[in-house]
Amino acid sequence: QVHVAESGGGLVQAGGSLRLSCAASGDIFRFAVVAAGWYRQPPGKQRELVARITIARTTNYADSVKGRFTISRDHLWKKVYHQMNDVKPEDTAVYYCNIQTRDHGDYWGQGTQVTVSS
Repeated sequence: QVHVAESGGGLVQAGGSLRLSCAASGDIFRFAVVAAGWYRQPPGKQRELVARITIARTTNYADSVKGRFTISRDHLWKKVYHQMNDVKPEDTAVYYCNIQTRDHGDYWGQGTQVTVSS
């Protein structure tokens, strides 16, 4: 059994910062993790990729968050972090953590709500 859980969401004022955490546990440590990502789903819109980090620690970001958000991870993929700086009202969304394995598919958390007030 694999469990992925996000935390750290909440209400923040525009221009402020927030740090999301993703904790992976269970059988996922028997699988070869190749990448992890943060996705978000704004109200009434589709889920979109925000940031991704690979096993080589290569990162890529959506254009809308470049220079403001940073994804990082620990050595064993137990934790994946998402530092959000200079947040904007359009960053309001449910944020999801995704863990991608080489042979056993992807695993998702339940999501954490981030609300940015103007």
